Amino acid sequence: MAATEKTPVTGAGPFNGVLTWVDQRFPLMALWKDHLSEYYAPKNFNFWYYFGSLALLVLVIQIVSGIFLTMNYKPDAHDAFASVEYIMRDVPGGWLIRYIHSTGASFFFITVYLHMVRGLMYGSYRRPRELLWIFGVVIYLALMAEAFFGYLLPWGQMSFWGAQVIVNLFGTIPFIGEPLAIWIRGDYNVSDATLNRFFALHVAALPMVLLGLVAAHIMALHEVGSNNPDGIEIKKNLDPRTGTPLDGIPFHPYYTVKDLMGTAVFLIVFSAVVFFAPEMGGYFLEANNFIPADPLKTPLHIAPVWYFTPFYAMLRAVPPMFNSQFPGVLVMGCAVLILFALPWLDRGGVKSIRYRGPRWKMAFAALVVAFLILGYLGVEPTTVWGAFPEGFPLVGGDYIATWVARLLTLVYFFFFLGMPWYTARDRAQEKPEPQRVTW
Repeated sequence: MAATEKTPVTGAGPFNGVLTWVDQRFPLMALWKDHLSEYYAPKNFNFWYYFGSLALLVLVIQIVSGIFLTMNYKPDAHDAFASVEYIMRDVPGGWLIRYIHSTGASFFFITVYLHMVRGLMYGSYRRPRELLWIFGVVIYLALMAEAFFGYLLPWGQMSFWGAQVIVNLFGTIPFIGEPLAIWIRGDYNVSDATLNRFFALHVAALPMVLLGLVAAHIMALHEVGSNNPDGIEIKKNLDPRTGTPLDGIPFHPYYTVKDLMGTAVFLIVFSAVVFFAPEMGGYFLEANNFIPADPLKTPLHIAPVWYFTPFYAMLRAVPPMFNSQFPGVLVMGCAVLILFALPWLDRGGVKSIRYRGPRWKMAFAALVVAFLILGYLGVEPTTVWGAFPEGFPLVGGDYIATWVARLLTLVYFFFFLGMPWYTARDRAQEKPEPQRVTW
């Protein structure tokens, strides 16, 4: 056999000849082996390791349902809302596709947030996975942009005014703010031009970016290997005969079966929401978005969808300076961008929460609680908790919720900015990592 020819696919079967023909012209079996059947993952994956594959599943659901929605949607300021109503009322199965897409947007963020929590818990951002973490944060930013551009498309009241508020925030950036806001809108106000460019970005540009980033994320993962709940590197303990990790098992069939079970449970929950509570009490679909956009009538309370609200609460918590909201915009932007620095802020000697010291565990718990409460405060108006009495020291007349949001914003940033200090001091109280994975 010539040196350039590939070894034929072995094993009898009705498609063996076809597979052999394809494999001689395309690295089909090599890809299968490298990324599934001969990719060794740690033996001790747990519940938290479902959410990466589930996020990939939701991405596929969003792309497929989005393709069907674009068949009847019209990106025109005069027809957009009516086309959505047409999809909901007259297109066979249109209501189901629309609810799958709107519910999928929220479930996408749920799975991504839980995936990120797992990364924080088990130190998946630590060496040698810094680039893997950076790819993940870029995916998160692209997902936020994708959700923002798609949020305008129904052309309802909350879509219109939410986009108006968010785009105007870019206008607060010194020197370049106003030209930047006009460039994003394509006009001096949110208009038909804005709708058309947001539609193009939502259905074409960003999905391609997301697919490329996800591919890079998976390639980086398979290059350095998966992390595990013990935070140890399974490549350090290899079988001397086969060269495979002693604490690893092939991803297929073991984890494909595990992920299939997780997928089944996920689809049951997902279907229950789609069929019985697609609006989720206004958190997934707001009541104001079932009203056509009216540039002359502002809703009483404008808030983004729940997955943006922790950062929106931080924005509102920062008082304006010189009649500009730029300080709040800066804090909101830094709250996301600081994730990129995480691999270089951690001075701990171990990766996993199982062996961390008490300071890191308390800081992590405070971060989770702060993020959840900030998410709630971002949905509600600041008046929800009432105001301090007039003349109250330092805060007379201010709303209690505003001050709670300010405190929790400090807690959020302390987790990151204080990490070099408290992780270094935790080293003496950390438990030693095991040499092999534990159960």
